[in-house]
Amino acid sequence: MNNPIALRVAIAWAAATLAAGAAAQADNGAQQRYERALAACNSGSLPAPRREACVRAAGNALDRALGGTPAAAPRPSDDGRATVVSPPGAPPPSSGGGNAVPSSDGRATIVPPADRTAPR
Repeated sequence: MNNPIALRVAIAWAAATLAAGAAAQADNGAQQRYERALAACNSGSLPAPRREACVRAAGNALDRALGGTPAAAPRPSDDGRATVVSPPGAPPPSSGGGNAVPSSDGRATIVPPADRTAPR
């Protein structure tokens, strides 16, 4: 290449591509370590309190490897009556769906569990 600007752009692009690839490999390795640790926690050999601590420790190690916990993202619910703060990639907040019914005095909305129907 005889053009110094094009050469610099090509070098910058190559460096960015290599850095992104290295980050993806590091993320993949961290995820694999987390899954192995989680499998060990859930092997059935630990009593409940120690298993729960093991799962928390595995999650904390994954968060540290990935640069910390995911940033919280405030999102309005579908009906706009609430703001739900959840990590990116979490399922959208529910607005109660079609099973929600107002209470008899009209001051509340009753949302039954998913496996039940609303009271009439």
